Amino acid sequence: MKNIRKTTLFLLLTFGISYTLAGVYYLSGAAYPSIAGTIMAVAYMFVPTIAVLLVEKVIHKTAIRRPLLISFRFNRWFLAAWLLPPAISLGAFGIALLFPGVSYSPGMEGMFGRFADMMTPEQMEQMRRSIETLPVHPFWLTLGQGLIAGITINAVAGFGEELGWRGFLLNALRERSFLQSALLIGFIWGIWHAPLILMGHNYPEHPWLGILMMIIWGILLTPLFLYITVKTRSVIAAAILHGTLNGTAGMAIMMIEGGSDLLVGVTGLAGFLALVPALLLLYAYDRWGSRERLMGKALGHGLADTGS
Repeated sequence: MKNIRKTTLFLLLTFGISYTLAGVYYLSGAAYPSIAGTIMAVAYMFVPTIAVLLVEKVIHKTAIRRPLLISFRFNRWFLAAWLLPPAISLGAFGIALLFPGVSYSPGMEGMFGRFADMMTPEQMEQMRRSIETLPVHPFWLTLGQGLIAGITINAVAGFGEELGWRGFLLNALRERSFLQSALLIGFIWGIWHAPLILMGHNYPEHPWLGILMMIIWGILLTPLFLYITVKTRSVIAAAILHGTLNGTAGMAIMMIEGGSDLLVGVTGLAGFLALVPALLLLYAYDRWGSRERLMGKALGHGLADTGS
């Protein structure tokens, strides 16, 4: 009963603070695709951690480091957390090219088109000239910068969410099955994004339908996040996965032209389909390559084991 009360309080605080923050920003009249909007979105990412600290440290005065898996003990699954996101982005890029009306655009005309409503012609021209002076294609710079950011600044921002989703909620749901936990956490994670989606985050062309898309995306991603968190016994690995995914997501749309926000990109249909082989490989590994077989047992089963 105490666990249910704590979880309910965590969710009320997380959603209450987050939705209030987004609501105040919206009512201020400030544009979302802007520097101020980015600052607000980053602050939004830290709300789950704030809620965890309020529940665990301020109200219940309990330890959080071990129960919530705050650990820097590295193993090979940290590498998987770091390298999986660019693979997903590359997969989404390749799959998008198979869709009708989507074409390969090495000159990034599609990307420039997406910025047309947010920048003046002078700014667009300046950006074009800056890109032309680069020693390598921006695609490879995005990959390199995304990998670096994924284990540094983006990981810090990712931790703001992950201490809640793959820390607190993983611990709260550890007696439930892996699949049940993934569905529940994925749904919560997706619907939590709703105010940002309505302001144009990820799905500016389809904000209302984008909420459903984000829920699906969260549910599809969560098994990967949970598996890596359990295998590493560390929410830090989840933060690296989250941060690197954010840092390399642009690779999926940088060199394509056409397609709506529902179809292309890691959060579009292309991204959903790119996750399918990753999930199938993860299932095959768990079924035939791992001694633990986490997916068929309670979520917390792997945390009690010492194998890898």
